[in-house]
Amino acid sequence: MVWYSGPSILCRLQLLPCSSALDLTARPRPLLPLRLASTPLLSLPTPPRKSARRRRPPICIRAPCATWRSRSYLAEEPGKMPGIQLGCHTIRSHGTSVARLHMYDWIILLFLAVIDGVLNIIEPFHRFVGRDMMTDLRYPLKGNTIPFWAVPLIGIVLPCAVFGGIYFKKKNVYDLHHGILGILYSVLITAVITDAIKDGVGRPRPDFFWRCFPDGIPKFDNVTTDVICHGEKGVIKEGHKSFPSGHSSWSFAGLGFLAWYLAGKLQAFDRKGHIAKLCIVFLPLLVASLVAVSRVDDYWHHWQDVFAGGIIGLTVASFCYLQFFPYPFDADAVWPHAYFQQLADTQSNGIANSYNTRPTDTELADEDHGAIALRDTIPILDSMESGRRI
Repeated sequence: MVWYSGPSILCRLQLLPCSSALDLTARPRPLLPLRLASTPLLSLPTPPRKSARRRRPPICIRAPCATWRSRSYLAEEPGKMPGIQLGCHTIRSHGTSVARLHMYDWIILLFLAVIDGVLNIIEPFHRFVGRDMMTDLRYPLKGNTIPFWAVPLIGIVLPCAVFGGIYFKKKNVYDLHHGILGILYSVLITAVITDAIKDGVGRPRPDFFWRCFPDGIPKFDNVTTDVICHGEKGVIKEGHKSFPSGHSSWSFAGLGFLAWYLAGKLQAFDRKGHIAKLCIVFLPLLVASLVAVSRVDDYWHHWQDVFAGGIIGLTVASFCYLQFFPYPFDADAVWPHAYFQQLADTQSNGIANSYNTRPTDTELADEDHGAIALRDTIPILDSMESGRRI
């Protein structure tokens, strides 16, 4: 039998006070079994104190903001995916640290913008255009259905507006920062590749005849039969930049990145059969395709030009997205890699701090019996908890 001198008895999660008054001089009384409404007869002795420090369960930091589920970085129960809640990661709280961490990425981004500007200034290669080649280059000289200034709005501003809307709803600065940085890298890397190929190939546009001979009177070299253009220099220069299409590559670089992003946010590949999500994912790709088709309709590009531009833009967008975000069919596809890394670091720091802190509130006594022992820190009750066994 166990003698217990304490004034309180813990049964499951409810602390039941003794009916008798507190008497410090009385002889210790035996612990009588209690019957609860939903609990069979049981008696809970006070577990002996151990000198060694007990392992405490991991700390879960709860806050009203971002909530997600992760299988990659946190311990999980078999067959269950644990829910994790962390505090808000806003621009004010984490924006400066995130931007400072990627300072060199932003510097390289500016360097790419300078390179693309230089590629647009230099003169492209003037490919040989003979008399018999003019048959496929006599299409009329038209304006742009999609002007040049509209391409950055479609490929950059529109996706960034989507990133901003998700940020104001979820308050995740990692997602906002990596979304903007990723799409800017996608567009600028694509622009550098596209303009470098344009200058190197120098393929004439379908309307090259009217660029070279605005008056409609052709003139060719008597020896080489190459064209001798007498049009405006800037118009002729643009006439040698057909392959690949810049409109097409820019559009697929920006909107292709947005399609990847929406696929991750909507969890389009979660194997639940909600195929309607793909309609939203394919919408940006449809817009990019229409931009590319308009370049053929305006006779600014051959079909091979827009096809190659779309492949370049979509390929670069895929690499840039996967640099910052998991695959859309991954369980952690909702947020970027850096966010889950921050989650893992925060939890590991919390566990490390828990080992350095003396437990004062609750301890797990015997999970098999469903009992929890409370240890009060009041000095009087502390001294009374030291029962003796017979």
